Amino acid sequence: MKTVLITGANKGIGLETARQLAQQGCFVYIGSRDLGNGQKAVEALTAAGLSNVAAVQLDVTDADSISQAKDAISRQTGSLDVLINNAGIAGAQPQQLAGDSMQNLRDLFETNFFGMVQTTQIMLPLLKQSAAPSIINVSSEVGSLTMNTASDRRANWTLYSAYGATKTAVNAFTVMLANELRDERFTVNSVTPGYTATDLNGFQGFKTAAEGAKPIVELAMSADRTATGKFFNDSGEVSW
Repeated sequence: MKTVLITGANKGIGLETARQLAQQGCFVYIGSRDLGNGQKAVEALTAAGLSNVAAVQLDVTDADSISQAKDAISRQTGSLDVLINNAGIAGAQPQQLAGDSMQNLRDLFETNFFGMVQTTQIMLPLLKQSAAPSIINVSSEVGSLTMNTASDRRANWTLYSAYGATKTAVNAFTVMLANELRDERFTVNSVTPGYTATDLNGFQGFKTAAEGAKPIVELAMSADRTATGKFFNDSGEVSW
């Protein structure tokens, strides 16, 4: 049984990812900034017949919170097979970099990038106890430099420029970390769920949470240990 930790998993894509992984036999820790919200998510999954889930308080912007979550998981399982860095915020919009407030930009990077790096660093000792550890960073095509520089790029992406910049940084983190851990059994990859209807975007996405979770779940369950330092969606590899 794989042991999985998902940050920001009390709702949206994170919760749906937890549901699908639990259905496939994984034991899933639902990381939630507010423990009460995480426990409600666990209760909902338990009511649906899934007992292999547990809530853990985890705020990716708080190192003490992450360390306490690591210790709780360590006491229960001793190791972690998959870390899914899903927690993120959309920030105030519109957010064009030519005029967006520095505070909004700092807030976005604090959660979406620094929070992800911090969580990964603190969880690494647990991951290293796994025979086949995986780190999955939830990104977005809005962070793809290739797509942003294409002639047919989506014009409305400029409304999310600051958010997109954080996801570009996430992708760079994925590549650099994959290179650092290449000789230590790890796989480290980015994955985009696509434009999924969640409260992150006011439920405007055209994909359901179940559809958005699909490529994350597939990556988490993959037995391919050669795929690392890559960017995926539900159709395959995405250009950086």
